[in-house]
Amino acid sequence: MPGNKLTKAEIIENIYPEVNVSKKNIHRIIDLFFEEIKEALLQDKVIELRGFGTFELKTRKGRRARNPKTGEKVTVENHGVAVFRPGRELKQKVWSLRH
Repeated sequence: MPGNKLTKAEIIENIYPEVNVSKKNIHRIIDLFFEEIKEALLQDKVIELRGFGTFELKTRKGRRARNPKTGEKVTVENHGVAVFRPGRELKQKVWSLRH
């Protein structure tokens, strides 16, 4: 469902009634969490969140490609991409959601 998304602001609103922490502090904690993940990826570390999944860097091989707007042939160099692999528990919970 393309229009069905969850924003950081909505996550903060959902967490707020469950904890004794201000919305401002929840926002800061979430931002710090994301910064830790980004920093670890930049240091080529694997981030394993048990019960959720793993973030890591993979190298995507370079290739010949075409600019879709102009049709011009271009060369794409080897480059890093951040990937997420869901953990077993998450995979099992979402397995039957879309048929």
